[in-house]
Amino acid sequence: MTHPEFKEKAITLLQNCRNRGIEMRPNEGLRSPFVQAKYWRQSRATEEIRKAIKELTNKGATFLAHCLDSVGPQHGDPVTNALPGLSWHQWGESLDCFWVVNGKAVWDLEKKVNGQNGFRVYAEEAKKLGLNAGLFWTSFQDAPHVQLRKANSPSKVHTIAEIDQAMRERFGG
Repeated sequence: MTHPEFKEKAITLLQNCRNRGIEMRPNEGLRSPFVQAKYWRQSRATEEIRKAIKELTNKGATFLAHCLDSVGPQHGDPVTNALPGLSWHQWGESLDCFWVVNGKAVWDLEKKVNGQNGFRVYAEEAKKLGLNAGLFWTSFQDAPHVQLRKANSPSKVHTIAEIDQAMRERFGG
């Protein structure tokens, strides 16, 4: 369910990084709205979660509200500001990678090997391909993330009703 244009660019991106001596390894591409809900919930208070469920329901996004409600309590560091359906991961148009150095995953934005930081190279190469690199975002920097679209959210392209329907069709039962 990966968008064909994005898949082609992602493969080229990873090869271009390798050509510069950087191995970036895919960590997560397509993500269901249920997984997105877990990531969103894990750093939110119960009040925030209830409010989001109510707002989604009031806007007619009952499937997205169900995704958020059904995953139950989650705990952990903040991962995303995007509610279920509102990340390009659910659309098959984004990818998260980690940097591999000497067979180990590296998440450090400061570390350099041979004068290069893997996430910096990854973002530079993504930009050359016309991809939107999370390292260059100003409000919520997300170095492992690249996406096809310039729009930061599907809600900038689709109505919440369209998003709810698309997610129900792709991931519903």
